[in-house]
Amino acid sequence: MKYVIVGIGAITAGFVIGFLVRKYLGESRVAAAEATAKQLVTDAKRESQNLKREAQLEAKDKIHTMRAEAESDLKSRRSDLQKMERRLNKREESLEAQEGDAKKRKKSISSREEHLKSQESKLARAASEQKHLVEKVARMSTQEAKEHLLASVRNDVRGECALFVKEEESRAREEADKRARKIVSLAIQRCASDHVAETTVSVVMLPNDEMKGRIIGREGRNIRTFENLTGINLIIDDTPEAVILSSFDPIRREIARISLEKLINDGRIQPARIEEMYEKAKAEVENEIREAGEEAVFEVVIHNLNKELVRALGRLKYRTSYGQNVLMHSLEVAHLAGIMASELGLDPRVPKRAGLLHDIGKAIDHEVEGSHALIGADLAKRLGESKIICQAIEAHHGEVDVKTIEDVLIQAADAISAARPGARRETLDSYIKRLERLETLADSFDGVERSYAMQAGREIRIVVQADSVDDLMSATLARDIAKEIEDQLDYPGQIKITVIRETRVVEYAK
Repeated sequence: MKYVIVGIGAITAGFVIGFLVRKYLGESRVAAAEATAKQLVTDAKRESQNLKREAQLEAKDKIHTMRAEAESDLKSRRSDLQKMERRLNKREESLEAQEGDAKKRKKSISSREEHLKSQESKLARAASEQKHLVEKVARMSTQEAKEHLLASVRNDVRGECALFVKEEESRAREEADKRARKIVSLAIQRCASDHVAETTVSVVMLPNDEMKGRIIGREGRNIRTFENLTGINLIIDDTPEAVILSSFDPIRREIARISLEKLINDGRIQPARIEEMYEKAKAEVENEIREAGEEAVFEVVIHNLNKELVRALGRLKYRTSYGQNVLMHSLEVAHLAGIMASELGLDPRVPKRAGLLHDIGKAIDHEVEGSHALIGADLAKRLGESKIICQAIEAHHGEVDVKTIEDVLIQAADAISAARPGARRETLDSYIKRLERLETLADSFDGVERSYAMQAGREIRIVVQADSVDDLMSATLARDIAKEIEDQLDYPGQIKITVIRETRVVEYAK
């Protein structure tokens, strides 16, 4: 029992001692925390004061900079005002000098007028004296002299009348010819249209050369889809950051260019995406065609034109003839015909309408057999144009007889627009045909997959089928093509033949 009591006392003493120790440790921690908090507050105050001083210094610097800029601007404006004041002073001095010259001229003119008046009075007196002297010498009055002169002249005039009439007729023809030339020259001077060179390629810039691989796609599926869908040739060569779209159809080439640019900007190049972008580009080009037709109609101020004719006019924006844009040519013919009609005193609205529509057949001549003049006249007739307009369209190349003055005006305006120096380029057509013959000749050889005439026909690159043409045959093929070009084609300088044989091995790691 004694030990139990001693044990209980020991436990109780241990609890008391532990409580006192914990209380002491807690108070020391609280004191340390309060000291830390005071230190943080002191540091925060010091930091805020530093930031305040820095902000004040920065504000002072900014105010100083703004003041310097304002002073510089003020100085510049003051200099401009001084220059303007000097110019105005010079102009005022010039005006004062001109005013002095004008006063001197006025005095000179007044003195000359007085001198002329005195001379006129002297001449009148001299004429009167001479008249009296002549009557005295001739022994007849002025009336008698007139009658005698008329009687003697009348017989001479009758004989010369026929010759006079003939000379007047000849003079009238000359005046008519001069008048016609003046009307044509005036029309040409008042109407000037821009002309563009016909091209068959479009260059699309790339952000980097890695994009070429994405355009080609795995095993060439992207480029095949693109070419099959658009109907153009996509040329990817060693030209840095650029690819070439080649086609003789400008509308298809424009659709392909817009499609490719959309694909490059989007970044996702795959067959399904190519088809989607192609449809969007096609819709954009159709909208541009419609807007181009409406702008042409608005420029010539034509009303009540069928929507199909407006669309056909817009298609002419992408059609060229010997380097001359057909839509610009049609606008020029319309303006020329209207100006010449106005000079002749005619209503210019009908010639302008016929001039704008005279080449409308070129918008669909690749779809219908026949000449563009007859095709255009038939199209205009079906879409509600008047008989005069259709006749002028049909006769503008002399395929039918001229019947109205409008026919003559359209023929003349068309000839002026086409024959003006620089309007058309005959050499471009022969240049394109030479490139076509060059590619056709290369494609005729066995094993050639595709060929491209490049650098204005100075180089031709030939892609061969790797499984049917080996390296040795490639060298032989290049020599054979060079020999065939020398025998069949005429060309300036020399042509470089490059044969490309490519082997691709594709495997997938799974």
